[in-house]
Amino acid sequence: MKYPIQAIHIPKTVDNDLPITDNSPGFGSVAKYIATSTREASFDVASMAKTSTKVFILEVMGRHAGWIAAAGAMASDATTEIPIIVLFPEVPFNRKKFIAEVKRKVTEFGYASIVVSEGAKGKNGKILSDQGLVDAFGHAQLGGVAPVVASMVKQDLDYKYHWAVADYLQRSARHVASKTDLEQAYAVGKAAVLLALKGENAIMPTIVRTSNSPYRWKIGTAKLNRVANVEKMMPRNFISQDGFGITPKCREYLTPLMKGEDYPPYKNGLPDYVRLKNTPVKKKVNTEFEL
Repeated sequence: MKYPIQAIHIPKTVDNDLPITDNSPGFGSVAKYIATSTREASFDVASMAKTSTKVFILEVMGRHAGWIAAAGAMASDATTEIPIIVLFPEVPFNRKKFIAEVKRKVTEFGYASIVVSEGAKGKNGKILSDQGLVDAFGHAQLGGVAPVVASMVKQDLDYKYHWAVADYLQRSARHVASKTDLEQAYAVGKAAVLLALKGENAIMPTIVRTSNSPYRWKIGTAKLNRVANVEKMMPRNFISQDGFGITPKCREYLTPLMKGEDYPPYKNGLPDYVRLKNTPVKKKVNTEFEL
């Protein structure tokens, strides 16, 4: 249309499904929140498993990509072993295999924690929680996969369970944000402004990982036509062979993104966040634009 406007895209998605960039700002913090919540809830379940709840199910965001669900597996490590089962959108759900794994975990540990992506689907490609409803964009309106999985556990094993949906909490938990994530968010924002001042257009600043140990990164760029309508799924070599966990390679990828604390200021015991006034500026563009 020859309209004098520049399009500089700043990467942002907790789903971490943007291509080219190593990761998306927002993801490191949601990963930290989910891993933390999974660990804490698992400790709670372990304390009562002998006489009460044996299975805890946490539903996390991720319609097509299981990056956030993978973060749940980070709650368990060499020094803090926790029986966690992850259900990825990338791995077709098999009820018989899943129930057998739950039974195995509970038999061995006394309890099990399940982290399930909202987009988990069966072999037929149908999302487990699809109730046949659609949102304003025509996407399937998911009805909640946690209770669906919980009902299977109850029907097939008769274990007492509890389920929770992280929902907006996972992407708004600034109080437990990753320091790495904050640094990268500021960096891509600054880079976007500099790209605009240089006259660039249809471009996105990216995060380029240059080293895992020690973790190092820099800012790169990508053309928007390589980014639009492309989803970055979990690589198969990031998912364990049985499909219920993550590999050391995935752990190596996730660890630095979750590292570091950068707490917000607190006032009267609560986070004291900046709230924008959002005052409109005076209109500068003509009402009509002639093509």
